[in-house]
Amino acid sequence: MAKKVVLLFSGQGAQKVGMGKDLAEAYPQAKALFECADATLGFSLTEAMFNGPMEELTRTSRCQPALYVHGLAVLKVLQDRVPSLEIAACAGLSLGEFTAHAAAGTFDFETGLKLVFQRGSFMEEACEETKGSMAAMIGGEEIAVRELASECHVDVANFNAPGQIVLSGSVKGIKAAVEKAKGKGIRKAVELAVAGAYHSRLMKTAQDKLAAVLQATAIQMPTIPVISNFEADAVTSEIVIRNTLERQVSGSVRWSESMQLLINNGHDLFIELGPGGVLAGLMGRIQKGIKVISIEDVKSMDAAVAELT
Repeated sequence: MAKKVVLLFSGQGAQKVGMGKDLAEAYPQAKALFECADATLGFSLTEAMFNGPMEELTRTSRCQPALYVHGLAVLKVLQDRVPSLEIAACAGLSLGEFTAHAAAGTFDFETGLKLVFQRGSFMEEACEETKGSMAAMIGGEEIAVRELASECHVDVANFNAPGQIVLSGSVKGIKAAVEKAKGKGIRKAVELAVAGAYHSRLMKTAQDKLAAVLQATAIQMPTIPVISNFEADAVTSEIVIRNTLERQVSGSVRWSESMQLLINNGHDLFIELGPGGVLAGLMGRIQKGIKVISIEDVKSMDAAVAELT
């Protein structure tokens, strides 16, 4: 029986050592994709993915392509095992938006992989140059969090779910925001263990470098709707795709709105392709009762196939 699903792809932070290893051992099509990734990049990305160490895999220039390759390997196996699967739309959290575009045919696997590696490298350079930080604001009203960001001269990086908003900016600004959060009625503020201030003005140099690469990259309209993090809406042209992928680097990830748009359009079955089930957890906060099937390894693949066939 054909089932219409929305594909969701993981963002940075979901990576873990061992990701994809059992898939490569169990499925020749996954192994081939991982080998193609190593050949395309000119170094062994899979060594960091399969064996670590975590410090290497967590590097922005490594974890972003790792998540991209892993997501598409999971998708390849799923489509081979469930040929009747109908994909209604795709979305991805931050970096995952590139994986979503590859899944929808905006660019081919190798083109997307090179883009993602360059994006990660540019962002890694920006982190080293700017020394920023991020903090999660839990249980606060959006207007209060926006006020706090403005007062502390930091940016709103992620609207992940109701009551879960992430701020990003200078170390000084983030520490001030954490200290002042309770005064704004925010229940809990937690500084995150990150390499820098993603989705903030401190990523502008990375954004400018990526913009130049995007302009030189062959892009076409996807065959399946892809939801932009930056606009919380489906992309409508090649120009919009380039623009939104560029502006997303320093702009806010409007994940909660993006998911609400899909739900409002009648979608009620989602498949998360990536480690850890983070997106399923966020969906539980965005809208209770929405089904999300999370796939990251052979065991969860078998369970998903049983449920979808």
